[in-house]
Amino acid sequence: MAASPVADNRLLAWLLPADLAILKPHLEPVELKLRQKLEEPNRRIEHVYFPEHGFASVVARQHPESMEVGLIGREGMTGLAVVLDDTQSPLDTFVQSAGHGLRMPAPALREAMQNSQSLAKSLRRSAHCFLVQAGYAALINGRYKLEERLARWLLMAQDRLRGDELALTHEFLSIMLGVRRAGVTIALNILQQRGIIRHGRGKVMILDRPALLRVSNNSYGGPEAELERLFTRRQAT
Repeated sequence: MAASPVADNRLLAWLLPADLAILKPHLEPVELKLRQKLEEPNRRIEHVYFPEHGFASVVARQHPESMEVGLIGREGMTGLAVVLDDTQSPLDTFVQSAGHGLRMPAPALREAMQNSQSLAKSLRRSAHCFLVQAGYAALINGRYKLEERLARWLLMAQDRLRGDELALTHEFLSIMLGVRRAGVTIALNILQQRGIIRHGRGKVMILDRPALLRVSNNSYGGPEAELERLFTRRQAT
């Protein structure tokens, strides 16, 4: 497959050239601002986003509780309800790490998928990968210790930022992990004392990724392997 001119989003770069050509006229560069709402619960989805740098959190809320069910970065796209032939989702999607990307109107995506069976298949496969991630999140949030869950989350965030420094507050992490802020602080301190991370002033620096992988206790890796399987398999035309 020929190299794509849209290479900073892995999903777009993976598409067949003909399918990417269908999307390109509708794609516009956008800044992704911290806490920016990309989708609101039970509201019509107007645009879908393909992050190139930074990432968004998908969060389930049942007042007063909330918990993250997945991350979307340069490996994928928002608007999976649109891909699955719906117009809205009960989940909340917002930018957790600022960056930039591309967006297109949801109606244009629906039309493009109707006009290209191969594009529709490719985007549904991407949606499958996110559902795998959400499924693992349910298992891990219910069965793993906080320290292990935090290690997994930091690894996933680092994957999407392609760097060692993450701009994250304890309060934000507590929402993402569904625990009290004090618990997040204790878990971060444990990792810092072991020389795995350094944290302070709203930032977390990953110092030892292999050690972080060990702390995750195999909670990280399943959805990541499914993504790599997606991007390495030959596409059906």
